[in-house]
Amino acid sequence: MAEPVSVSVSELVGLLNQTLDYAYPSIEVTGELANLRTSRDRWVYFDLKDDTACVKFFGTVFMLPGPLEDGMLLRVTATPRLHNLYGFSMNVQSMTPAGEGSLKKAAHLLQAQLTKEGLFAPERKRPLPYPPQRIGLITSMQSAAYADFTKVLAARWGGLSIEVIDVQVQGEPAPRQITAAVDYFNSQAEPPEVLILIRGGGSAEDLAAFSTEQVTRAVAASRVPTLVAIGHEVDVSLAELAADMRASTPSNAAELLVPDRAASLAALHTARRHAAQLLRQLTKLKQRELGQISQGMQEAVERIMESAQKQLELQARLLAAVNPSTVLARGYAIVRSNGRAVTSVQKLASGQLLELQLQDGTASVTVKEVQ
Repeated sequence: MAEPVSVSVSELVGLLNQTLDYAYPSIEVTGELANLRTSRDRWVYFDLKDDTACVKFFGTVFMLPGPLEDGMLLRVTATPRLHNLYGFSMNVQSMTPAGEGSLKKAAHLLQAQLTKEGLFAPERKRPLPYPPQRIGLITSMQSAAYADFTKVLAARWGGLSIEVIDVQVQGEPAPRQITAAVDYFNSQAEPPEVLILIRGGGSAEDLAAFSTEQVTRAVAASRVPTLVAIGHEVDVSLAELAADMRASTPSNAAELLVPDRAASLAALHTARRHAAQLLRQLTKLKQRELGQISQGMQEAVERIMESAQKQLELQARLLAAVNPSTVLARGYAIVRSNGRAVTSVQKLASGQLLELQLQDGTASVTVKEVQ
């Protein structure tokens, strides 16, 4: 039997920590959350347990994925450590809810908190440019979501400028990479007109990154209008609630983002045909109205001419009635003295030479007697 190693307590702690660092530099542990507590708004302490064991964990509040409650299933990556005074514990590197029930519970707790802050308020929603000319796209370029989105977008409305940031859309690095991509687009001197965040469907754990506080706040804080499309319909992620617009699938996102060029051209042609038909109908109507107006004007002119003719005939009759020739034809004569008409016997004298104008000529006469 080997001789036992003689060490002090402190040396034992150091020796065990060296062994742990070498053998288990990082361990992922899944268990039920218990005794969750914070200190000075900086440190967080909790236990993970199962049916037969319980282990203490220690970390900072900045590692919390969001609001948590005792009883939730938690997956924690941590480093085992034996403390000189406080004994064995696990130093947390990262943590996330595990299992569909815990993920939904965590999302509901975070949703309630962010709702109180107004992050999902309808009045915060901004309209998206339609269609945008410059698009910022955040997704996994190896995914079917990327292929579907770009295919539908190109088929409906080509020629757009698209800048893509390739990120992981699930797993531990996903929230950090997605948030960094959102920050990148927002930091540009000339940012895109719209920011698109997409991924396909999956399990609750696959989609968990889109309901983390980190991603949700990044989407809500974006100064570029956002559209988020996650390929599922059962549950809506918190990032979708925070976005200015959500779509049911990546393909639907492309449909909401741009019109269908072929359908637009067909509608334009139809509108042109309708406009031409309407113009023809309007022209016929106006021609008919013009014809009616022309006919009315012609009838009015004829009535005016007829009335004028009657007036002319009346005036002619009146003129004829007072014409001296007409009077003379009835047996009257005009008496003139020195070329002037004599209108009174008082202007006559016995022996005066006069001229009589009759219908068919003149005669010279001498006044014998004035009575």
